Parts: sequence; structure tokens; C-alpha cells
Amino acid sequence: MPIRQIEKRMKKLLVAAFFGFLTLACHKKEEKNDLVVENYSVTSPAVVDTFLHTDYVAEIYAVQNVEIRARVKGYIEKIHIDEGKFVQQGQLMFTINNPELKEDVIRTKAIVRSMTTELQAAELDLNNVKKLVEKNVVSKAELAIAQNKVELANAKVEEAQANESFAKIKLSYCQIKAPFSGFTNRIPNKVGSLIEDGTLLTTISKNDEVFAYFDVSEKEYLNYANNFKEQKNTAPQVTLMLANGEEHPFKGRIETSEGEIDPNTGNIAFRARFSNPERILKHGASGKVRLLKRYHNAMLIPQKATFEIQDRTYVYVIDNKNKVKSRAVKVSQRLPHFFIIEGGLTKEDRIIYEGIQNVKEDMEVKPQFVAMSEIGRTLSKNDSLK
Repeated sequence: MPIRQIEKRMKKLLVAAFFGFLTLACHKKEEKNDLVVENYSVTSPAVVDTFLHTDYVAEIYAVQNVEIRARVKGYIEKIHIDEGKFVQQGQLMFTINNPELKEDVIRTKAIVRSMTTELQAAELDLNNVKKLVEKNVVSKAELAIAQNKVELANAKVEEAQANESFAKIKLSYCQIKAPFSGFTNRIPNKVGSLIEDGTLLTTISKNDEVFAYFDVSEKEYLNYANNFKEQKNTAPQVTLMLANGEEHPFKGRIETSEGEIDPNTGNIAFRARFSNPERILKHGASGKVRLLKRYHNAMLIPQKATFEIQDRTYVYVIDNKNKVKSRAVKVSQRLPHFFIIEGGLTKEDRIIYEGIQNVKEDMEVKPQFVAMSEIGRTLSKNDSLK
């Protein structure tokens, strides 16, 4: 082989070897970069005793709410009230026209007068018989018969008077009055409507006080019962949140609960009473009853340290070798910026607080510990600046 060709081949081999060395060096540099350990802020759960509120959906009912129904058949002759207006106890609300009832009163009055006349005649006969018996003109048997006639006539008068009273009572049903002071509801039947016995005319609600009914679980009921004993059998005050998100200005107290737990839902209903002097709350309204609950040894972690996968909450835990492991946790309660954890962590665990979006499973990190108290102060300061 000529020397010149050998030299060209040697040059090519040297160039290839040089580029191969560069490539290997770059790969080693990349591998070295992959092994870089980054800094991450970590913290540990805080265990505290605290009070938190829990909201329960509530149905609001007036303390008194009744249906006003007709007790006789007839035509609505006059409506003396308006829908949604306040009425006083005993105020006339509806007048029903039923001529038959008026005729019954007239008829029974006539019967009373007739029976009274018969009674008077029987009493006169009795007096005459007594005089004749004294003169021995008639026997004492005639006297007994006369006395029986008086008693029979007296019984007929009493029966007639009872019929008259009943007729007057039925006629009084044509004048429908408010059973108590309150607000009326819709009036479905107007003047001239033919109504039957039992027809709904309106409803009336006395809502200067209201009841709020809400359901709690069996577990929460037992916790409440224990707190009730601790507070010396004094029911705690509760708050009513209205449908527009505002707080009702008057506090309430839980009065009672149902006698048994619903086997289908496992819940039990509570009843709280709230003052409503301005009558803003109406029967049938909705809201939320807010209860203050005490948590013993509650474990808190920042919400920022968590992430969700398929409706489950996870955190990144750092082991003794500073390797990252994901772990599922059970969230009990949500607070501003924090979660109360029921299970999955201990107070000694270290969890990544910031930068979890860049973390991978089994990744090695360099932890920089941040106390929960410092995190709380920082978050509170940020909230105050907003």
C-alpha cells in the first residue's frame, strides 16, 4: 500500500477517535447532570387542639305553621285578607256563603220554641194534677204520668237546644278567623269559588321564631353528645347561614333530636331554634346550620403539599435516604391553606412542601426543613396583604 494512502487512513482514524471521545464526554456530563440533587422545602405535620366549624344543610320551618281549610261547603263570599300579609289572632279572613246553614239555624230555633211551649203545657198539666190529687179527685198514678210528661218535654227542649247550638256552630264555620297572629300564604281560591269541606284556603305562619332541622351522622351525634356532657348539659350556640351566604344575626341553640337513627341513611335529625324578630326568615326557607366542633390532636398539613389522583389525595414523603415516595392520605377537614389528616401520616414524617410538580417517584432530594409555624405565619401574612 502506498505511504500516502496509509497517512490518509491514519488521519481518518484519528478524527473518528477524537469525535468519539467528545461524544463520550458529553454523555458522561449528561449523566452527571442527571445525578444532581436539588433542594426542596419540606415540613412535618403539626398536631394541635383546635375548634372548627362544620356546616349542615338545614330546612327552616316556622314555629307555628298551619293550613286554613274550609269546614263547610259553599261559595267564597268575601276575602278579608291579602296574600303574604300579617294578620292578628281572631281577625276575620274568609266569609263563606251557605244558605242551608242559615236555614238550619232558623229551623232549630223554631223547634226550640215549639218544645218549650210543650214543656210549659206539660208543667201546667202537672200543677193541675197535683191540686186534684190533694183533693183526692184523681189517683197518684195520674200525678206520676203528668210528671213523666214534663220530664219528656224537658228532654225534648234540651235536644232542640243542642240542635240549635250545633246549627249555630256550623254556621260560624262560614266565618273563618285567624287562629293566631302570623303571615298568610297564597290564596288559591278567589271570591265566588265553590269549595268543599276540607278545601285549602291558605296557610298561616308564625315566624317570630323558626326551627332549623338538619341531619348529622351517627359518629357526629356521639361526638356532640360527649361535648354536651362536657359543657354541663348546656346546649352550645349555633349559627345559621342564609341562602345568600350571609349570617343570621341571631344565634340559636339545639333543642332536641329525633328518637332514633334512620336505618337507611345512618343519620339522625337535630332541631335548633332561632329568634326571628324582623321576620326575615320564612317557612320553607333553606340554609346551613354551622356547628363549632372541637378537634383533639388534629394533624395539619399544608394544602400546597398535596396532589390528587383519581379522587384520592397524596403527598410526597422523604425517607431516611432522602428518596421521594408518594403516599395516600385521608383528609378529614378542609381549612384555609391546610388539611386535617385522619390517616396516612405520622408527626415524624417529612413531606415535600414546595415544588411537588417537579418531583418524581424514588427521586433523591436535598431537604430544607421549614417548620409548620413558619408556614402558618407566611400564609397569614400573604392573606393580610391581599
